[in-house]
Amino acid sequence: MSKTLPRLGAAARSAEAADLADSSTAGWIAIGELARRSGVPASALRFYEERGLIAGGRSASGRRQYPRHVLRRVGFIRAAQNIGLALDEIAAALASLPEGRTPTKADWQRLSAGWTPLLDARIAALTRLRDQLGACIGCGCLSLKACKLYNPQDRAAVKGSGARYLVGDKPVAD
Repeated sequence: MSKTLPRLGAAARSAEAADLADSSTAGWIAIGELARRSGVPASALRFYEERGLIAGGRSASGRRQYPRHVLRRVGFIRAAQNIGLALDEIAAALASLPEGRTPTKADWQRLSAGWTPLLDARIAALTRLRDQLGACIGCGCLSLKACKLYNPQDRAAVKGSGARYLVGDKPVAD
């Protein structure tokens, strides 16, 4: 079976080349099987590959295939997306993983530990949103622009555009 590498950076190509060379022991799965097992549509897998998040090869007949370890990477991508990471952030995280071998549990734990501050910040933002939105809806005005409690005379506008208090800015003093 002939394999070709997608266009990735030199480091990613060398890591994937090692996997391709070892395909007899690592095994390959077709894109349809990867989609079925990961729960990710084939179109999304192709997009991930296009963005350099995963890499695979082609069989002699031209069918797209992936090393089995890509299942873990796809799981990681999905978990990262579920906590709100952008694809660029996910790509940077994946680039920090070791080359030439399947990442270990310790590798994944090290990587995910770096997300703690991000998750804490998002939890705090959601808590503020929950608490302030409930108060706002309770007052009956339904408008942060005209709200007599949170933003009289639109004083928050001096802090910038958007819902300033919901992103953590403190109300402007009288």
